Amino acid sequence: MAHQGVRYWTVKQVGRWLREEGFCDYVDLLCNKHRLDGTSLLTLTEYDLRSPPLELKVLGDIKRLMVSLRKLQKQNADVLEELGFAHDGHSPQGSAAPSEQAKGRRGKEKLPQFKRKRPREEPRLKKGNPSSSGGEWLCNGESVRDCDSVDALGGEPYQYSNGKHKQQSRRLDPEYWKTVLSSIYVVFVFGFTSFVMVIVHERVPDMRTYPPLPDIFLDSVPRIPWAFAMAEACGLILCNIWLLVLLLHKHRSILLRRLCSLMGTVFMLRCITMFVTSLSVPGQHLQCTGKIYGDMWAKLQRAVAIWSGFGMTLTGVQTCGDYMFSGHTVVLTMLNFFVTEYTPRSWNFIHTLSWVLNLFGIFFILAAHEHYSIDVFIAFYITTRLFLYYHTLANTRAYQHSRRARIWFPMFSFFECNVNGPVPNEYCWPFSRPTLLRRLIG
Repeated sequence: MAHQGVRYWTVKQVGRWLREEGFCDYVDLLCNKHRLDGTSLLTLTEYDLRSPPLELKVLGDIKRLMVSLRKLQKQNADVLEELGFAHDGHSPQGSAAPSEQAKGRRGKEKLPQFKRKRPREEPRLKKGNPSSSGGEWLCNGESVRDCDSVDALGGEPYQYSNGKHKQQSRRLDPEYWKTVLSSIYVVFVFGFTSFVMVIVHERVPDMRTYPPLPDIFLDSVPRIPWAFAMAEACGLILCNIWLLVLLLHKHRSILLRRLCSLMGTVFMLRCITMFVTSLSVPGQHLQCTGKIYGDMWAKLQRAVAIWSGFGMTLTGVQTCGDYMFSGHTVVLTMLNFFVTEYTPRSWNFIHTLSWVLNLFGIFFILAAHEHYSIDVFIAFYITTRLFLYYHTLANTRAYQHSRRARIWFPMFSFFECNVNGPVPNEYCWPFSRPTLLRRLIG
């Protein structure tokens, strides 16, 4: 195909050139989806191929396509200069070079240079007279204005094989509608859990036939009557700390969505475990007998009472049979991990307080003889593993490259598909007009 009129190529002609160069697999992506014409083809860079929205994954294809593009750019150096791009042997740069430098480079062929990575703290000047180039500095090969504009987006550095750094834009869309869906999901799971607790209470084993199982901790530590109330008090304090963090966090919608999806998933698993296996009551002080509710309406009323009271004894809710595994431990641990994850590492007091409340809450649950030790241990293990697995996948975006992850965690892939990378701990005032609150306070 002749190259004299590349800048006037249509999308179809660009597709024909790609096929001639052996890149048939990318015609649909580049031409049909992103409508690359001749001008945009000449200004295409390796960074464009690697970063969104293209995000080519095959390194060999990226390198071979760049070789073909550089040949095309070399043959159309005058067109690139006219468009405001300077061909330096690699790819078009983001700003026009001085005319003196362009003349000096014209007609000279440069091989790709693999440079050692330069730290961001040591920017270097452009070649030539700074005054003639506007006094711009280069930051890892890019002008300061380009680096700053990307940093403002919260980009993550991406290192190429030649040592250069580019920035990948980070998308942190709040997507409030997904947060609403996750909230509906967790509310439904809590309601379903309450109904399962009613069913389990009907099947609780008779204490005269099935006495408490042997437990090293419960057999060694005497029961403390007020301990379970203290465990719930620890949970309430943790909940208030988390609500304050959530209120002031800049990305509160993403945080709430993650909490709801994780909490709902763990409690859905709890519904299965406590329904499948009915353990005997862990202590003689628990006067639990199987309650038979007359009809479905009576069961639903009892489930609503448990749901509205958040399953807490402080609100007057008393349940039996829901032992495997501890729901109180799940809530304490989940709140602790969210508080410590989404607050800066320098907030040592908040992190220490959060862990103390979590561990003391677990101790009080056991000291009250309301759960077996295995109930608490499994609850802590499952909650921490799911939290760490979720955030590891979300922060590394590993699920994008794993079909297995998308199959086994479809809800996770749905909620996190537009969250690009770790969520930074940034805080802002939640109200658009703080003066309104000042007026209310007086």
